[in-house]
Amino acid sequence: MLSNLIPMPIKTLKLIIHLIALSQAFTPVLANNFSTSKKTLHRIYSSFDGETFYCGCEVNWKSSAKPVSESCGYTPRNPITKKGKVNLRTQRIEWEHIVPAHRFGHHLSCWKTGGRKSCKKDPSFQQMESDMHNLVPAIGELNGDRSNFSFNIIKGEDRLYGKCDFEINFKTRVVEPSEEIRGDIARVYLYMSERYGVNLNSNEVSLFNHWSNEDPISEYEIFKHNLVSKEQGNTNPFIADISKRSKSISSKSSTVNSHATPSNHLRKKSTFADDF
Repeated sequence: MLSNLIPMPIKTLKLIIHLIALSQAFTPVLANNFSTSKKTLHRIYSSFDGETFYCGCEVNWKSSAKPVSESCGYTPRNPITKKGKVNLRTQRIEWEHIVPAHRFGHHLSCWKTGGRKSCKKDPSFQQMESDMHNLVPAIGELNGDRSNFSFNIIKGEDRLYGKCDFEINFKTRVVEPSEEIRGDIARVYLYMSERYGVNLNSNEVSLFNHWSNEDPISEYEIFKHNLVSKEQGNTNPFIADISKRSKSISSKSSTVNSHATPSNHLRKKSTFADDF
């Protein structure tokens, strides 16, 4: 019976093996999509009254996820739209990709033929887009203004959003986040690079390693990470794997109970600008 089999060319066999390896590398941990992830994250964050990522605002999760602006000193940059209507993005929570969709999707063939919309059915893009380790709650205006800008340091202290420590330069397309979340951002970029092959240049690697060291993992970050990991089925090793953590963590933080709900004083709050 074996003698009746048609010999397979070596090149074809190698191609099949390569495709199998790729399919295994990008097999989603859970059958998921961006819409499902957003609903799951809403449930997760509402369970412990999670705050907005950039400004540290409290959120009314029971009322369509609305930010409580007075809790953090946020004031809109554009409270009114160009059409003269109330800017609704200043009054709602959106799920921000720390590593923008453009960054992890623009090299895909589906993106080249029609942008993000054309990638909605691409399995590898769906997995990256819906990865909850890369998603955080943000005020809609900040999510929109950040767009796909890169993170870095901006000279000066121009505050366009009240006391929210979120600086942006629209000309250079750069955003400077609060010192209190720079390590969080760095560990997500490193995770996305390791898991999905998102390319980081040498300057970014240096910056994110520095930020991760300067802003070690907090109890709040571990708590959120564990809830997401339980739902998604995988961890961010730059948080979960102690060998990948900064050595400064042990010297800064005490013993962490990663399953206990963090109290208010342990949650990260963006620094208010006293001289605003």
